[in-house]
Amino acid sequence: MTIARLIEGRSADIVSCQATTSVGDAVKLLAEKRIGAIPVFTDGQIAGIFSERDVVYQLAAHGPAMLDKTVGDVMTSPAITVDLQSGVLDALGLMTRRRIRHLPVVERGAVCGFVSIGDLVKYRIEAIVSEAEAMRSYIQSA
Repeated sequence: MTIARLIEGRSADIVSCQATTSVGDAVKLLAEKRIGAIPVFTDGQIAGIFSERDVVYQLAAHGPAMLDKTVGDVMTSPAITVDLQSGVLDALGLMTRRRIRHLPVVERGAVCGFVSIGDLVKYRIEAIVSEAEAMRSYIQSA
């Protein structure tokens, strides 16, 4: 299965912020939306990812003063991305190797989606359950 099939039917609205957004405002956005990461844009292009991990690392290094920094100063950059034709298992492997939990989906230079490791694991579990059911059905009919 491709990333395109995984995200088809989703709303095109992607929660994001600008590199100039304060860390405090971005943290509020993560909390309000109950999400773990957002893509960060500069001049309409993806510049990086801002995640809960960035908050923890910066808080450990700079204390509460980090809330006054800009997201551009603390985000993970450059963003690791996938395209619509990427396979779900390839994306899952990439996330595992790079130890990341979110991937922007980019097509022709524009972000068109955002997937989490939870999205990919959910797909994989559903596929495994379906394969097991097919195997049980085949064995019972033999």
